[in-house]
Amino acid sequence: METTSLSIPEHVFGSNGEKMPLLGFGTAVSPPVGAEATKMAILQAIKLGYRHFDTAVRYGSEQPLGDAIQEALSIGLIKSRDELFITTKLWCGDAHGELVVPALKRSLQNLKLDYLDLFLIHWPVSAKPGTCGFPIKEENFLPLDFKSVWAAMEDCQQLGLTKYIGVSNFSCKKLTDLLAIAKIPPAVNQVEMSPLWQQKKLREFCKGKGIFLTGYSPLGAIGTFYGSNRVMECKVLKEIAKAKGKTVAQISLRWIYEQGVGVIVKSFNGERMKQNLEIFDWCLNEEELKMIDGITPQSRGVNGAPFTSRFGPFTTVEDIWDGEM
Repeated sequence: METTSLSIPEHVFGSNGEKMPLLGFGTAVSPPVGAEATKMAILQAIKLGYRHFDTAVRYGSEQPLGDAIQEALSIGLIKSRDELFITTKLWCGDAHGELVVPALKRSLQNLKLDYLDLFLIHWPVSAKPGTCGFPIKEENFLPLDFKSVWAAMEDCQQLGLTKYIGVSNFSCKKLTDLLAIAKIPPAVNQVEMSPLWQQKKLREFCKGKGIFLTGYSPLGAIGTFYGSNRVMECKVLKEIAKAKGKTVAQISLRWIYEQGVGVIVKSFNGERMKQNLEIFDWCLNEEELKMIDGITPQSRGVNGAPFTSRFGPFTTVEDIWDGEM
């Protein structure tokens, strides 16, 4: 069984020259499709040439990803684990200083790996220790103790449990607060991004601070309970796609890539998985980039509402994003 010969551009981290493929394969499925279907989709992705895989405790996909990696090794799809870049995330119930290292060790056990490439704080909020389900009950939310949690994230890196640490769903203000106390700055901030939610302010901020931005839900998370078809139905994107002989999805992904941002794609459909990889041998012209730049911003798909509570720390979605709406 041979893998597709494919070269995905990579982001090179400045600290030690490690590389992260700029196109990652997401494993968050809503509604869930089951462990076996997830494993088989990941195996197909490896065969097609994907090398960056994104998971989280919240997604319930760590174990299927671990099983897929083991199978890929055993049948020769990859020669070593080092060929892959694996990201997982710290869930809210484990976002307490003393629980971070044990949480990562559990994730490594699920993944059957000795180390992670990237470990992210999933949301900038904690929940009562042991909270593992979703949605989280309103009364179980707690403020995130940035200092102790980030110190523990730094411990994870220094112990060799992960090569890099970072965050997800952090605003400019929350990143500023974190940078003020961090000995090791976050390598990555993973946030929602699409041509309809362009993150211009956050992109500029992260670029200035040396934090690499990765975008999720690049196609609007169509088909999920929180997503919409607004990206796929956007007239501007349809017009460009028709002119270039590409799909709307390919236009959206290429646009994100051309902003110097990484992107996480999620499709378990074999043909679309293949199409999502076919964005690197062509480019958008200046006029097309201007057309996309002029698209009126829409609202977030992942607005963080399930992480608000009348008891705090975030009572509104504006609180989560610090007004960066």
